[in-house]
Amino acid sequence: MTMWVFGYGSLLWNPGFPVARSEHATLHGYARSFCMSSIHHRGTEENPGLVLALDEQASAHCKGLALAVEAGHEDRTLHELRERELISSAYVERMLDVHMDNGEAVNAVTYVIDGDHVQYCGGMPLEDQAQIIAHAVGGRGPNTEYLYNTAEHLTEIGLRDPDLEWLSQRVRNLTA
Repeated sequence: MTMWVFGYGSLLWNPGFPVARSEHATLHGYARSFCMSSIHHRGTEENPGLVLALDEQASAHCKGLALAVEAGHEDRTLHELRERELISSAYVERMLDVHMDNGEAVNAVTYVIDGDHVQYCGGMPLEDQAQIIAHAVGGRGPNTEYLYNTAEHLTEIGLRDPDLEWLSQRVRNLTA
């Protein structure tokens, strides 16, 4: 049986595991947003950055990629995803149904934000997000790099996100 992972942020451009198949997919009931303070990868405890998370919202949906893990790499992939995504317990691992554009539905490993976690910061205005992203740096590099890579990759694969496009332009202006 194929192991699927839903990618909506950095997993789009840096999955970190061998991908056998990639399909455009939609997850219903969640919105992609910069709603998680990053104190490890894209910021520090003293100067937190922001990373994308899936924020549960009944009427929302998120377009991303259903990524099929190459056969034989399932255990290692799950182990490495957990090390990467569950570093501070702000994400919760769920098996959720995603609907691919080809009509197929699959159950995918998906990381969503825990709305009760101290790192949750949902509902922040885009301008405030831009100010934080423009200046934060963490263990995996500048917060700007994370934003730019994700926004550019979404556009490249035909999954435009107007909020991320606005943020990219605003952050480029702030850092110019």
